[in-house]
Amino acid sequence: MSPDSLIPGSVRTAADVNEQIRSLWRRAGGSLSAQERTEYELLVVEWAAAIRVEVIEAA
Repeated sequence: MSPDSLIPGSVRTAADVNEQIRSLWRRAGGSLSAQERTEYELLVVEWAAAIRVEVIEAA
């Protein structure tokens, strides 16, 4: 996982994070290792934050 994605305030769109999530699942073949599961969980948290920012900016 990129160090930038772990920095609070890191600016990536929800679509960018979603693509990384999809890529992770493709690479894993549908079954995540413990390390991949941790990466997935971090990505989901980042995706949710990005969605919140996008909704607030759209309002």
